[in-house]
Amino acid sequence: MSVSLRSLSSFPGSLDRFLQGVSLLGLLLLLLKAAQLYLHRQWLLRALQQFPSPPSHWLFGHNYELQKDQELQEILKWAEKFPSACPRWLWGSKVLFQVYDPDYMKVILGRSGHGLLLLEGQKWLQHRRMLTPAFHFDILKPYVRFMADSVQVMLDKWENLTDQDTPLEILGHMSMMTLDTMMKCAFSYQGRGQMDRHSQSYIQAIRDMGNQIFSRVRNVFYQNDIIYRLTPAGRRAIQNCQIVHEHTDRVIQLRKVHLQEAGELEKVRGRRHLDFLDILLLAQAESGSNLSDQDLRAEVDTFMFEGHDTTASGISWVLYALATHHEHQQRCREEIQSLLGDGTSISWEHLDQMPYTTMCIKEALRLYPPVPVVGRDLSKPITFPDGRSLPEGISVSLSFYALHHNPEVWPNPEVFDPSRFAPGSTRHSHAFLPFSAGSRNCIGKQFAMNELKVAVALTLLRFELLPDPSRVPNPIARIVLKSSNGIHLRLRKLRSP
Repeated sequence: MSVSLRSLSSFPGSLDRFLQGVSLLGLLLLLLKAAQLYLHRQWLLRALQQFPSPPSHWLFGHNYELQKDQELQEILKWAEKFPSACPRWLWGSKVLFQVYDPDYMKVILGRSGHGLLLLEGQKWLQHRRMLTPAFHFDILKPYVRFMADSVQVMLDKWENLTDQDTPLEILGHMSMMTLDTMMKCAFSYQGRGQMDRHSQSYIQAIRDMGNQIFSRVRNVFYQNDIIYRLTPAGRRAIQNCQIVHEHTDRVIQLRKVHLQEAGELEKVRGRRHLDFLDILLLAQAESGSNLSDQDLRAEVDTFMFEGHDTTASGISWVLYALATHHEHQQRCREEIQSLLGDGTSISWEHLDQMPYTTMCIKEALRLYPPVPVVGRDLSKPITFPDGRSLPEGISVSLSFYALHHNPEVWPNPEVFDPSRFAPGSTRHSHAFLPFSAGSRNCIGKQFAMNELKVAVALTLLRFELLPDPSRVPNPIARIVLKSSNGIHLRLRKLRSP
């Protein structure tokens, strides 16, 4: 009993010493982390000393200068004051090297690096080679019919929803239409995509995830995965990821079941033309393939997101640009009417026979690039044409939006002028990058341009587009270019199909 009493009497002192040791260890770790961050910041300051930028706070970076929903407009002001590129500090030890010069773009996009939503190294190269046949012209040709069917379904809805005095927010409808097209073309899905509640939930989850990714990158307190998952924003992000993955898994499983029940795997293998999902499933079925279930889902996730959301944004902004420039809209309509007549059919051959409409589409994509910014982490040191250089490890932000609005690259850049893209016109090879450039350019750019042409052509045959002066769109920086107040148009009916 005396031994037990002595043990109990010494327990509070042992506990105090233990807690003191834990506290001391925690303090040492905190000081070590602070020293690491300080040394990293000093390294960044030295690495970027050749590139001036606006004054920044040592902890909050440029967050006070770049207010929410005005970031794109502020970056344009920076581009005028700091030519070619400038650092943008997110917080004390995190900086993005913003680039908006075509010569700088050419050097960076011509080099290897790591990027958001992209695989790395040999694995990326293998997947790229594997998927390239899915975008051959012979594959894309019959897709025009599917695109037209999806657009007509959307336009029929618009006929029932609008009159010339009631503005319609078009981006949500456009997202449903482009997802429907993607499901039909890349995944051979023949359901009623624009009426499907799963598709509506998926699109809302994608929209939320775009906002969440954007805000997380810019918040120092959200960088740790464990801490982020405990926040309300992190919990919502997990829920949205589950919705997106469930949608993807459903698409993959439906195709697998169909192939197994119909015994079509060998038939698919023998087809001359395979769609996107065919190629992925057959690659996974091949003995020795390194395409895991996780890789399969990641490829479908990426292609479904990039294939529908960016195109929906692009079409919506093109229609807005035409609504605010009526003389160009009318000239496009006349060109399309002379080519398609009543618009009951549109084919692959028609897409190369609308030069003025194509010029207007490109000029709208210049003003409103669907992907305003992409990121790269430099895997090697780099030297620019003016002699300035960056070391390995710097995070680079390629601002296509600022590039396309750069007065040193495009005279009077805020003016909508389709003649910039007239036959015979010249420009820097990296002045116009709506689909990026280099080895990691958008693999589906031809698919996207085809869908843009089909949607614009069929819409102009059925509606006159008018702006809503009470709600002028405000472009905001997200993964895909959106408007803080939506994209509203008044639609005046011209004809029924």
